[in-house]
Amino acid sequence: MGERIIVLGGGVIGLASALELNNRGHQVTVLEKSKCGGQASGAAAGMLAPFSEIGEDPDDFFQLCLASLRLYPTWQKEVKRLSNRGFEYINSGSLHAVYHEADLLALETRQSWQKDWGTEANILTAGELKQKEPELSDNIIAAMHYPEESHVFAPDYVRALEEACRNQGVTICDELEHVSVLEWRGDIKLQSMDGRIFTSEKLVICSGAWAQELEETFSLRIPVYPIRGQICAYDNLQGRVNHIVYTSQGYLVPKGNGTIVNGASEDIAGFATDVTEKGILRLTNWNYQIFPFLKEMKPFHRWAGLRPATQDGYPLIGSLEEAPHVIMATGHYRNGILLSPVTAVSVANIVDGLAEHVPLNLFKPERFS
Repeated sequence: MGERIIVLGGGVIGLASALELNNRGHQVTVLEKSKCGGQASGAAAGMLAPFSEIGEDPDDFFQLCLASLRLYPTWQKEVKRLSNRGFEYINSGSLHAVYHEADLLALETRQSWQKDWGTEANILTAGELKQKEPELSDNIIAAMHYPEESHVFAPDYVRALEEACRNQGVTICDELEHVSVLEWRGDIKLQSMDGRIFTSEKLVICSGAWAQELEETFSLRIPVYPIRGQICAYDNLQGRVNHIVYTSQGYLVPKGNGTIVNGASEDIAGFATDVTEKGILRLTNWNYQIFPFLKEMKPFHRWAGLRPATQDGYPLIGSLEEAPHVIMATGHYRNGILLSPVTAVSVANIVDGLAEHVPLNLFKPERFS
């Protein structure tokens, strides 16, 4: 017989964790202060690109990201099956592009250590790049090609996760405005603003940028801060871009509906999610250096979301030492979509007392206290 578990937070990490826990026989309730997937989750570009984004060394964070990328082919099929809802998952591959001869050494260094992790990364010259992306800027002299990297359409993926949870019997209570933790040292007791009481045997905290509100409750430093990420998109570009294209300035992601997502500029603005002219200009002032045709185009859509960033950039994943029945899975910053499968599996393994799927020591919740 499974345990009663409350998942606090209905973003992509909370929904993925709830689904995995439910699939393992637990009785799961998700509590969400607004709408499920309404912040970082639904506003993301949906890149699944650990090789492009992590260029320094293969630490435990890289291993976490890579493990999640490799869970995705099976994971996304299961989410589609359980939700009876489709969403875009495209194994497009990616190009990590550079403009200067001096940057070639960095690409070679990446290739050297990343090949040890089973990737088929290859450095392509300008001529080879033109065969893959004919409209790429002539100023790009080379790029690393990662065939394994992929992307999803984030809003549809999050909706499918929510629908899968509901179909499988997960109780979802959203638009609660605020949820207080009344008891946690023994049994779990939470209260919503409308007075409802929720009890369980275990608590999984997936409250993203709002996790810091729980510092006083748990007498624990939880340095998770909201970072506003602003993104724009262009339409009517079917077939003109084939890969995720990543540079030091940002990225472009081609979607199946003929749009290209351009992200992301970041700033600190508290919990504000308004779109600013300055933020979008940070994107439009350089994107034509990747694809020159963008210089004559205007974005048809602009949006922003809050990314939960920790003080050291790594998520908090693990149970509390003094209260093992309280598990944290928050602070995933820009990688919530990518890390949703591996976090879900890791949380469920902790609940079930199983071995770690990947090393989690780097992500201990108490490391800032």
